Parts: sequence; structure tokens; C-alpha cells
Amino acid sequence: MRIDRLLSVTAMLIALVAMPCLAQTVTQQVGAVGSIDWSNQILRSTGVGSPNPNMPETAQRAGALEAAKRVALRNLLETVKGMSLDSETTVRNFMVENDVIVTRVNGVLRNFTVVDTKYMSTGDIEVTIEMPISGALADALLPQPAGSSLGPVTTAPATAVCPTCGQPWPAGRPMPSHVTSQPQGTAPAPQGNDGAYTGLVIDAKGMGLRPAMSPKILDEAGEEIYGSKNVSREWAVQIGMVGYDKDLSRARANERVTSNPLVVKAVRVSGDNKADVVVADASAAAIRSAAASQNFLDHCKVMFIVD
Repeated sequence: MRIDRLLSVTAMLIALVAMPCLAQTVTQQVGAVGSIDWSNQILRSTGVGSPNPNMPETAQRAGALEAAKRVALRNLLETVKGMSLDSETTVRNFMVENDVIVTRVNGVLRNFTVVDTKYMSTGDIEVTIEMPISGALADALLPQPAGSSLGPVTTAPATAVCPTCGQPWPAGRPMPSHVTSQPQGTAPAPQGNDGAYTGLVIDAKGMGLRPAMSPKILDEAGEEIYGSKNVSREWAVQIGMVGYDKDLSRARANERVTSNPLVVKAVRVSGDNKADVVVADASAAAIRSAAASQNFLDHCKVMFIVD
């Protein structure tokens, strides 16, 4: 009895520790079996499959597992459709308007990863699958550069870059741990030790801001400061247009924007999907001034604070 009691208390403590971590994640629930983890850029869905009594008993479990995966994949597609593409368009509406996008998205989703499998006493099997938002899915959904077709976009290959000169790291030479990989042809981001801004954090807490794949930052006149038209699409595909968090201190420490982000308070949100943020004209001027000589906007080093 004492061991059972100890195990029960331990399980409760683990749950209590885990709950705050889950609460800190910006997560959007889509239906009963799908979710979008915007903080970690992960789509997740579940599906349940039942054994076919007409199949040989030895094949029923495998059949139920495959059925569960098919259901989970359908639910994953519905989860994708539940995302906001930008402040005016959902992914569902975008796919309705373009058969090419439908084909590309369906192809990408087939590369899902099974992260959990539960075998039930009834013989049913439940699987949970995941798919990153960044990468191939973002490439299929994010706006193409002006004048381009809807064909596949080739992302610049990642290469080790010298943190001081921005040149490719010499082949065959050991790389220190601080040398990072980034698309070829980009300059290293400012490190903040000279006062240069290394990212941008927009605090929209309490304004009902909703996550989207391609949000914008606007000034009070509605002029675009940041959006898909003025960022490197390669970076947007690799890491997403914006990172989302619920806590300002944690966002400032996020590797996406460290070590010296410019922090700005939003004045309101905009658009039918409430995905765009509007900043005061003085803040807009500060962002434009900093971005004129630094590359943090081009490299999508932007965080939004949401409720």
C-alpha cells in the first residue's frame, strides 16, 4: 500500500510540474483530435482504427494500426485547414481556391511522424501523428515571391558560416560549437555586443492576437513594416515568419531573437483573423531605422506575445 501511495503521489507531482509547461505553449485546438503548437511549430492529430473481424486474426492488429494512421492523416489535413494563413485568409479557403496547393499539401502531409501508439482493450488502436509547420509545409503554403510560379521553391542549402566575416567555413577545418548553419549568401546576424538589435519582440498581450503563418506588422496608417513581401522566403520557410510566446521575459531570451531584441508594444490587432499587429508611429520609425542597417527582419527574427 505504501508503494502504491508513493507512486500515486509521484505521478501527481509529475503532472503538476508538466501542467505549467503545457500552459506556457501557444496552442490552438482544432476540433476534438487536432492541435497546432505555434510555439514549437508542430501540427498534431490523433486517429483510432478498429480491427476488421473479417480479416485473419493475425492480421487484425496491423490492419487496425493502418486504419488509425489513415484517420489520423485525415484529421491532420483538417488541422492544417484550421490554420490562419494570414490576417484575411485561412488555409482552408486558400486550398479551395487552388488545386495545385491541395496536391502539394496532401503530398507533404504523407510524411507525418507517428509519435504515440495506444493499444486498447477493445482491440482498437489510437495513434498520434505530428508534422512540422516549417519546412516543406511552409514552402507549400507561404506566398511565393512576386512574379514566381507555384512550382517548388529551391531553398538555399545550409552551410557553416564564420560568425565574424560571414564567409563559408573552410572545408575540412573543425567547426567550433558557436559556428551556425544558415542559408548561403546571408550575412551573420548582429550579436548585440555593440548595441545592435538582434531581433524584434512585439508585445500584443491582452489584445486577442491570433497566430498565423504569414502575419504582418503595420504602422498606424496601415503601411506594412514587416510581412511576406519584405523577408527572405528561405528563412520564413525554415523557421516561420514569427515565433509565438505568452511571456515577455521568456520571449526576450528565446534563441530566435537573442541577445538584444528591440521590444515594442502593439496598439491593436488588425484583420478578420486578428493576426496582424499595429504599432504606434514612433515605434514603427524605430523598427524601420533599426532594420535599415541590420538583418533581423529579413531573417524572421521576430516574436509576438499573445494571451
